[in-house]
Order: sequence, then structure tokens, then C-alpha cells
Amino acid sequence: MTSSWALKAAQQRLPAITALRRAIHQEPEIGLQLPATQQKILAVIGKLEGLEVRLGRTVTSIVADLGGKSPGPTILLRADMDALPITEAAEVEYASQTDGRMHACGHDAHAAMLVGAVLILAEHRAAFRGRVRFAFQPGEENDFGMCHMIDEGVLDAVDAAFSLHVAPNLPANLVGTRTGPIMAAADAFQVRITGHEGHASAPHRAKDPVPVCCEYVSALQTFVTREISPFEPAVITVTRIEAGNTTNVIPASATVEGTIRTLNKTTRRLAAAGVVRLARGLSAAHGCAAEVQVRRGYPVTVNNAEAAALVRRVSQDIVGERNVYEMPAPVMGADDFAHVLERVPGAMSLLGACPSDIENPSMGPSVHSSLMRLNEDALATGTALHVATALQYLGAAA
Repeated sequence: MTSSWALKAAQQRLPAITALRRAIHQEPEIGLQLPATQQKILAVIGKLEGLEVRLGRTVTSIVADLGGKSPGPTILLRADMDALPITEAAEVEYASQTDGRMHACGHDAHAAMLVGAVLILAEHRAAFRGRVRFAFQPGEENDFGMCHMIDEGVLDAVDAAFSLHVAPNLPANLVGTRTGPIMAAADAFQVRITGHEGHASAPHRAKDPVPVCCEYVSALQTFVTREISPFEPAVITVTRIEAGNTTNVIPASATVEGTIRTLNKTTRRLAAAGVVRLARGLSAAHGCAAEVQVRRGYPVTVNNAEAAALVRRVSQDIVGERNVYEMPAPVMGADDFAHVLERVPGAMSLLGACPSDIENPSMGPSVHSSLMRLNEDALATGTALHVATALQYLGAAA
């Protein structure tokens, strides 16, 4: 049994995997409660012989254990399932049927690929020892879904864990991974600057919070370049500003929100402190006041060296050495698989899935875009990577 065999098996199941991905895509659900998505997956794997299925108590997760021919280690394979609050603009025949919800991050593909892996491995239980645990997770998009699953025991007796994330800005079937940090920590901040409202024609009689907001946005960028080492990446991005409701009134307050992305604990702490200090200092300088909240999000996603090496070997067998690359740097996106890798060794990898009609993958719609699309042929590659990773880790010839 070889990795090329795993790819052939996945390609044979590609129509069914694609159909499941499209069904999930058409009915996207967000957050921690995804009942329709859960039922679609259970309809396929719920009654497989030898598969022990457990449903989440507080969230709509699925954990399924598949035992091999004899006792051995346990490997966790994880896929997230939730969508984003985005209205789809991509013109595809299976587009979202719900306004304001879209699978813009590829979690529909993640779930479908892992289902494909369940089906293939369930037919070949005699090929490995130990146990494969399949984890289908809700609430990855800012809802800490994995933390709920950890509290409910998903990592009990797990020896290693692996996950894939599709990347529409990488050529289809290219696999990227790295040792060490692969994704950033993500924190969120909200600043409410309060001044004194007044007539727009007489700003000297008011305390206008809007210029303070503008100055604050610029100051954040100067802070990053002047107080954080250029060798320690940090991204502070303002994503929302809200103030006022008409043209002739200076508002009483203005709100600024954004995200902080970092790759180590020291920079994370420094960046958060700067966000707070600048808001309060600039507000005070202009006679205003600032209320600041920094909400800690997901930690840095850190790949174990041995686990990343296993992924490289398996990927080279499946897609060829030239289609596997060691990522020179992490991406500054975040993923709550980080909570898993804080507890057990493992690795996350990126799977290229750029549509064939986009000539320059780097310029195509990215994840979290309303125009995001995927090359569905890559679903077979991802399924095969799950299968071959499990077989090789559990001692089978893969």
C-alpha cells in the first residue's frame, strides 16, 4: 500500500467528495451550532462498520474513532466546518443559498476531504495498527470551537495531530508546510474615543473624536515600525471605524476596531500594550477619553519538526518533490488548531487550490473574499494526504 495508492483511491471517490463539499457550501452555517452540516456528514459516515462516533455536548462537533488491526498510537485528523458572515459574490452553480453566509475560507472542502479519508481508511483498517481519530469542528472562525472540543476530551490519548487548510492563492495541488510557527496569534481590539458633541460649524466648541481616530490609525503603523523589531513580525490592522450619523453634527464618540497578529509571546504583549497606550495618550492629548479592550484570540500555530517532516515525505510521494515546498515564513492568518498543537505534537499544512482559470494565483480572490473559489480537483489530493499521513504515522506502508 503506497501513497500513490491513496491518491488513486481518493480520485475514485472525488465525485462523491465534491458533491458533499457543494452540499455543505450551499447551506453554510456559522458559529458553534451547525446542525445541518453535522447531519450531512453523519449521513455519510454515521453507520460505517468499526467507526465509533461521538457528538459534541455543547457544540455540534463530531469525533469518530477508527481502530486498526492491533493496539498502537492514536493520530488525530481535524477539519473545521463553519462558514463566514459574508454574502457570496462568486458565480458558481452551487453558490450559498443563504444571504450573508458563505464558505469563504474553504471549511466545506476541509470537511469533505476528511469524510473522504474516513471512507477510505474504514475500508482498510487491516492496513494499520493503533487508531485514527477524525475531528469535525465547528466554530473555528473566532468562536474557539476547538477549545470546546478539548474540554470534551477530543485530545484524550492522542499522540499526534494533523490538519490541512486549502489555499486559493497557491497553485492547485501544491503543498506547503514548515517547522515552527506556520500561523500567527490573533488578538482583537476595540477603542471607543469619547469627546464632546457639537455643531460641525463650530469644532472649537466641541471635542471632536474623529480626528483623534484618524491620528490613532496612523500612529499604530508608526508604532509597529518604530517600537517592534523588524525581525519579529507584527501586523496591526484597523478594520472598522464608526462615528456620527449626519453631516452637520460632531459626534460624541467614535469607535475603532482591528486585529493584532504576532508570532511570539513578547511581541504579542508589546503590541497589545502599544494599542492601549496610544489610544489613551492621543485621546488625552486632545482632551478626549478612551476606553480600550484587547481580546486575546488564538495563539501561534507551531508545527513540530518531526510531524512537519512526515508531512513533507508523504506529500512528496503524492504530488512529487517539486510540488512540495518549505514555506520561508509563516502566514499571518490564525487558526484555532493552534490550541491542539500547544498540547500534542503535530503539523498544519497548506494545500494549493487555485482555480484553473486564474493565471496568477497570488492575484486571485483569497480566503475571506466574497469571490473566493477553489479548484475541486485538489480535494482528491487533500483526501490522499490525510489517508497517507495516517497510514505512515501508524506504521503502515504508505
